[in-house]
Amino acid sequence: MATMNISLPDELKQFVDQQVAEGAYGSSSEYLRELIRQSQREKAAAFLRQLIAEGLASGPAEPVTKGTFQQMRKELRERMMREAG
Repeated sequence: MATMNISLPDELKQFVDQQVAEGAYGSSSEYLRELIRQSQREKAAAFLRQLIAEGLASGPAEPVTKGTFQQMRKELRERMMREAG
C-alpha cells in the first residue's frame, strides 16, 4: 500500500478528526479512502448516465440477428484490408 501525506487547514482536520471520533471511521486514512471510493462511484455513475443518454439519443433500437454479426465481421475485414494496404 502506498503512503500519501496531505496538508489540511485546521478546520478540515478538525472535521476529519470529528468523523473518526464519532465512530464512523477507524482512522483518518479510512475516512479519506471512503471519500475517494465515493468519488469513484459517482464518476462511474455519471459515465453510465452519459452512455444511457447517448443510447437514448441514438434513435430507435434495431433487432440483433445472426446477419448483424455477419455484417459486422464483413465491415471489420474490409476495414482491416483498407488499413493494411
